[in-house]
Parts: sequence; structure tokens; C-alpha cells
Amino acid sequence: MGIAGLSGMLLAGPAFAEETLTIASWGGAYQASQQKAYFDPFSEATGTRIITDEWSGETAKLRGMVETKTVTWNVVDVEPGHAVQGCEEGWLERIDYSKLGGRDKFLPDAALDCAVGTAASAYVFAYDASRFPGAAPTQLADLWDVKKFPGPRSLRKAPKSTLEIALLVDHVKPEDLYKVLSTPEGVDRAFKKLDEIKPYVKVWWSAGAQPPQLLADGEVFMTTAFNGRIADAVHKNGKNFKIVWDGAAISWGLWAIPKGNGKSALANKLIAFSTQPKRLADQTKYIPYSPSRPDAMQYVDPSVLPDLPTAPQNSKNLFTISAQFWADHDEELTERFNRWLAK
Repeated sequence: MGIAGLSGMLLAGPAFAEETLTIASWGGAYQASQQKAYFDPFSEATGTRIITDEWSGETAKLRGMVETKTVTWNVVDVEPGHAVQGCEEGWLERIDYSKLGGRDKFLPDAALDCAVGTAASAYVFAYDASRFPGAAPTQLADLWDVKKFPGPRSLRKAPKSTLEIALLVDHVKPEDLYKVLSTPEGVDRAFKKLDEIKPYVKVWWSAGAQPPQLLADGEVFMTTAFNGRIADAVHKNGKNFKIVWDGAAISWGLWAIPKGNGKSALANKLIAFSTQPKRLADQTKYIPYSPSRPDAMQYVDPSVLPDLPTAPQNSKNLFTISAQFWADHDEELTERFNRWLAK
């Protein structure tokens, strides 16, 4: 090949270079729903190749990427506490809501300064119905009742939501949870309640895909879990799992952009694309999480509505996980939780 021909190839290369975007989310059925509702259609529309990664919500990992200028994620699905802390400490970019149709298009808890929500999940208690052919669990307190409902349990390997449900079982009202947890005595109270159930917890899970698998394998009989993961196992795999909605904790999955990621413009395009009403509704086809925009509900299949966390029959005794509380206390309580777990 002559020099002219080689030069032509080199010059043509960048024109055909494929743009890539790396997105970190939570794996399992949830990330699969994002792949179908957002990532694949975005790739088809823009020619962008989406590279996916998984994380378990370690604040130090995400913040450390930014501080050390080694950011490998362009977009991250974060929890509200991450969003508030990342904004306050300056390691997440601010969201430009003018590119998303306006902040008022989103539910208030889903429209944060440095992250914008896509879907609300519920952190619930679920069980394998085949293990309890007689009286079945009906309330959160049954998770602690090892005499009436014997068998191995599983809980989340994190203080977030785990401390809250311990206090709910210890008769703290949902509206008083963070008032109690904001005191040293309240934190002690939560850990004391966890002391009661600790001997019966066979597995402490760290990834959202684990609880339905633990139930399916018969390793545990009941577990905390995200409602969509359980619904996915029931509807797609025919599992005889049941959700107890009593004491459910609502949390948002939100898109955030780490500072110094190098592809903010493309990241913003992905966020704008995936937060369109029809796209948000499309995700409910694959996992029953509630859309962040009220105007998306008109596109949700009516058959999905009973499984959503916001359905009236599911939301009688729920609470919303406090973004500000966990932004302020996540790391210190995680350290204490890990010490307690190691005892």
C-alpha cells in the first residue's frame, strides 16, 4: 500500500471511531432493565457503545476516583445519600434541569442538585412461601420472630436501611426514625435490636441480585430485598416468593456524573434520553419500580401498577430513606456496622 493510501486510512479512522460511555449500576435484574429500556435504545439512536460496570455503593470508591483523578465511570446510578454527599463535597457534577424539561417535571425526592432519579424501588422483606405452608409472615416484625417463623435469614450488609428496619421492629414509628437515629442512644438501640437477629442471619448480602438467588437456592427462607428483584423472580422464573410491604423503605435510583470523567456532554445526553417519560415507563416493563416523572405514569401498562412501590395497597406503612441523614452519617455508621459484624 502506498503512503497516500495509508494516510487515507489513518485520516478516515477517527471519523468512524465509536464513542463509548461507561455506566456503573447495581447489576442483576435492575441493570438488565436499564439495558433494555435505556442503554440499548440509546446505542441504537446515537451509535454510542455502552460499557457497563457494577458497584455496591461504596462512597469511598466513587469519591476516591475523583480525588485521585482516576475516574473510569462516566455515569453512575447512585442512592440519594451519595447524591447529597457528592454535591456537598464537590465530587459530583450539578444537573442542568433545563436540558431535562425542567426540575418541576420530576417528583421532588427524585430531583436533587447533583443527581436525577429514574425509578423508585422499595426495600422490603420477602420469603419463600413454600417454607411456610401454614401461617405466613405478614409484618416486618415477623422477620425477627424466629420461633413462629424458623429458618435462616439474610439481611443487607450495610447500615443503610438495616438500622431503620431494626428500629421499626423495635416499635419506632416511621416518621420518627431519623430523629431517633440522629442520637447516640438511637443508634445503640438499633444495634441492640440487630443483636437479637444476628445469630439467625446466615448470609449478609451486598448485591441486589443476591436475595432472590439465596431464596431460590434454599440457603435462606426469608430476606430483605428490593421489590423488583423479587417480582422478577416470581414473574420470569415462576418462584413462589412473597413480599411483605409492611415497613418498606423507598429509595431512588438516580443518575449522577462524577467530576473529571471526561465525557460529561455524552453523559448528559444519556441522562436526557433515559429520563423522557416514555423511556421511564418502558423500564417498568422489565422491573416494577415507580417512574420519577408523574407524566410517565400514563404510559405504564396497567398490569404493572399493582407491583409498584407507590401502589396504594403497598404504601400504607412505608418510609423514605433520608438522603441527608446518610450523606452525613454513612461512613461513620458503615465503620461501626462492619465492626459489629466482625464481633
